[in-house]
Amino acid sequence: MPLALGQRFFYAATGRILLSSETSTIANLKPMVILENSTLAIVFCLITMLCWGSWTSGQKLVTQSAPLSIFYRDYVYGIMITALLLAFTLGSLGPNERPFLEDFQQAAWQNIALAVAGGIIFNIGNTLLTVGINISGIAVAMPVGTGLSLALGLIVNYIAKPEGNVTLLALGGGLVLASIAACAFAYKAKNEEESDSDESSNKGIWIALAGGAFSGFFFLLVTQSIVEDIALPEARKLTPYTGFVCFALGILLSNPLMEWIIKRLKLLEGENHAKYGDASAKEHALSLGSGFVWGVGMITLLLGSQDAGGAVSYGLSQGATVVSVLWGLLAWKEFEGAPAKANRYLWIMGGTYVVGLILIVMARASAG
Repeated sequence: MPLALGQRFFYAATGRILLSSETSTIANLKPMVILENSTLAIVFCLITMLCWGSWTSGQKLVTQSAPLSIFYRDYVYGIMITALLLAFTLGSLGPNERPFLEDFQQAAWQNIALAVAGGIIFNIGNTLLTVGINISGIAVAMPVGTGLSLALGLIVNYIAKPEGNVTLLALGGGLVLASIAACAFAYKAKNEEESDSDESSNKGIWIALAGGAFSGFFFLLVTQSIVEDIALPEARKLTPYTGFVCFALGILLSNPLMEWIIKRLKLLEGENHAKYGDASAKEHALSLGSGFVWGVGMITLLLGSQDAGGAVSYGLSQGATVVSVLWGLLAWKEFEGAPAKANRYLWIMGGTYVVGLILIVMARASAG
């Protein structure tokens, strides 16, 4: 029986090669959505870059009228809802693959714990990053926080699974670190021209750096819990969809504690009396949508890393910094009126970051 048009499109899109002997039996098969094509794996990582670079604009928009704690709580709910929707749809589409509930039941508790721990580590880092963004702006906090996260992530993910040309990876990571320095100099030049600049501005940078130090490790924890090949999933490990649900659960469980810590340390002014019900329906919807956008980026990264490799895929995803900086500069005018010196540093930051990412892509290509 010939394949239906939709099934033909799916197999073409995922890069699967059908043998003639398969076409007679595969017509009734609804496979779990997976990737088996290196080029598409890179494309999926770039989708992650766009998603992870754009969700912060939701934060910027919502926190103009609502407290950050309310935005972030809805953002966490958005990630959890997205993970569950993906697990019960794309993650449960085949009798010949492990659907979500079956996959969760057969998983070893150690692997579930790893994915949950990844969510907790991510939430610590990401909460600090959002605080840094709230204080210093997207164009500054994102390069600083995610740049450090990228450098650490490249190292730990490559050590765990050496894939890609190590020289090109090192050069790419080094250029990303240079872009962090350029960003710091740009911010310093901007503040020199502002009479109201004070220590609170620099506090945002340090908080974002602390967030980056945590965030560099979460992806390794999650990928350690996930199967090596989703097409032939090993027993007791998780598929990317199940791993994402466990990861999101770690974020959800740790968030009340992170809210308490942020208030206790008084990292944000005016947050102590914020009430969840005070936000409007529009603000809640935008916050949930930001979580959805981030969640889509996470699943494309987990699927793409199956073929691209952990170090390369995570490195590419951190190109989100360039996207977020563009949002900060073009949409939110965060450096409007800044001196020419600050703008020169911004150009250096963007150039070194982009070249660093190109070298990371080349590292994967040169590895074959």
